[in-house]
Amino acid sequence: MSRKRKTYSADFKAKLVLELLEERQTLNEIASKYDVLPKSLKDWKKQFLANASLAFDKSAVVKEYKEEIEQLSKEKDKMAKKLGEVIVERDWVVGKLKSLDLSTRKEMVDKEGVQAKNLNPSLNRQLKLLHISKTAHYYTPVVPFSSKEDIKLLNTIDKIHTKYPYYGTRRVMKLLARLGFKVGRKLIKRAFEFMGIRALYPKPRTTKANKEHKKYPYLLNEFKNDDNQVVIDAPNKVWSADITYIKLDKGFAYLSAIID
Repeated sequence: MSRKRKTYSADFKAKLVLELLEERQTLNEIASKYDVLPKSLKDWKKQFLANASLAFDKSAVVKEYKEEIEQLSKEKDKMAKKLGEVIVERDWVVGKLKSLDLSTRKEMVDKEGVQAKNLNPSLNRQLKLLHISKTAHYYTPVVPFSSKEDIKLLNTIDKIHTKYPYYGTRRVMKLLARLGFKVGRKLIKRAFEFMGIRALYPKPRTTKANKEHKKYPYLLNEFKNDDNQVVIDAPNKVWSADITYIKLDKGFAYLSAIID
């Protein structure tokens, strides 16, 4: 076991040095009497004599400590100012980080630095600073319909819809079963949503006239002849507009037509 180092108070040291200065006993005798090292006692005497003048000039002591206090005060003010700037900058950076989307913040995590155990913050600290939960950090989103079988299924559904745009999920499921695809309606419905396609069929009439609303006249009555037929015999008299859905090999398009 290592021996515990002794510590001595200032009063104890001064007492031994004064006895040594009286020269009634030798340095070794005093050291042996108080169980201290002769070298330590010699160093105490040297330190005592070097600072003896301070006992007669208190103003020098006060001045020395005053200058030291002023210097420490200036350094403290500088550190407080610097700390204030760092806090303001940190709050600004934190605000900017919060405005970033989750994927961008996840890319900022230094995983390699954490594994290399360098001076970068730990992973938990980085996630806290970037406002990312552990669940969000470790979560890997599942990409739908990414395998080769899924792509083949989507292409087949797209071909069926192109040929039979009025087929719903039930009829598509039956046709897929004939082609060797054993899939359910839920999967076909998700495929429809993923591809952005819908079966084309007459929609039920949901628009009902409000009796309180103003009813405008049917303007084509102005162009009827004696046989109650609409006669349009000049340009710019009647305009007609319509819009329709067109399925393409890849996706779909809308066609809007205006006829004079």
